[in-house]
Amino acid sequence: MVVLLVIVITSAALILGAVWGSFLKIPKRVEGFIVALAGGALIVSVMDELIRPALNDLHLLGVIGAVLGGAGVFSALDAWVGERFGERGGLGLMLAVTLDGVPENLALGSALIGTGALGVAALAGSIFLSNLPEAAGGARKMIGQGRSKTAALGLWTGVAVLLSLSALAGYYALETAPEWLIAAIRCLAAGAVLASLATEVFPNAFRDDAQWTGIAVAVGLCLALALSQLGG
Repeated sequence: MVVLLVIVITSAALILGAVWGSFLKIPKRVEGFIVALAGGALIVSVMDELIRPALNDLHLLGVIGAVLGGAGVFSALDAWVGERFGERGGLGLMLAVTLDGVPENLALGSALIGTGALGVAALAGSIFLSNLPEAAGGARKMIGQGRSKTAALGLWTGVAVLLSLSALAGYYALETAPEWLIAAIRCLAAGAVLASLATEVFPNAFRDDAQWTGIAVAVGLCLALALSQLGG
């Protein structure tokens, strides 16, 4: 039950974000600050919850190879989305968020295997924070391009369901898998998340909130560090 609650909360951020983008007006600088804060938190949680634990079951070279492989696959797919949709309207942004969210939620689900919710609180919290403004921006762009608010909310709800299924797959499908395989999948997902930070999260945060981006990243990192101690 706790696992399902964590997954539902993180994915529900996409729906809340879509409502935010459809009906509320929040300054871009606030959105940028939240995105940067979430990115800082993800740096800590990816390392502490996904990469370092994998060293118990994989050789260092295996961990490095999986992380680089995940980053490479994400970067290639992200480049394809960028070329296909150019400046990324609402639909393109939704695809980019989906591409980003699948490895994040797969990692979240696999990280919950053998640990409690508090053990991955930093990872879950940072995913929640990053989903909110991304969905808000995507819904806002969709409406600006002529889609109705109902259609925008429906599309982002579909993304939330897909990412929830990714997290459930990461938990239930891998529950009886060998430890080395779980470790490898976590590292692949970690590499994809790190690549998304470099290509999507931090550039967007700096564009919207340049003056405070560095502070926000540091705050997010410290928050994730504090949350990680709760499960320690």
